[in-house]
Amino acid sequence: MANSFMAMAIGLAIENVRTGRGGPFAAIVVKDGRVIATGTNLVTSTNDPTAHAEIVAIREACRALHGFQLTGCEVYTTCEPCPMCLGAIYWARPVRVYYAGTHEDAAAFGFDDSFIYEQLRLPHGARKIPMLQLMREDALTAFHEWDKKADKTEY
Repeated sequence: MANSFMAMAIGLAIENVRTGRGGPFAAIVVKDGRVIATGTNLVTSTNDPTAHAEIVAIREACRALHGFQLTGCEVYTTCEPCPMCLGAIYWARPVRVYYAGTHEDAAAFGFDDSFIYEQLRLPHGARKIPMLQLMREDALTAFHEWDKKADKTEY
């Protein structure tokens, strides 16, 4: 069954390229053997750098499930997730992820995310896009308010 879901994702990726909607990536979210959501890369057609296939599929699946986690779900993606998508996957908490191509495969076709991993290892001020901290103490107020909130939804 896993192969049929991956084949479906690969078909969506190919169709996405052929229709000009975005890059050669697609993802499917499955729960209890049923497709809950699909997503294709829509970065260029929506002018949204976060519209990677996995993010699009996770957003749609969460809407369909009326929740912010993919409890009991599996994600099928046509390529090893980039750092952004990997972070989203961990926040969504599916039970597993199946992937087809590797990040090396993607890099060979111009989709190289290795620079992001390299940047994460650098001190904030040494990054290509410097990260500069401001007003930490003031910002902690929001965390303190959250901590005191009796009806908060943990995640």
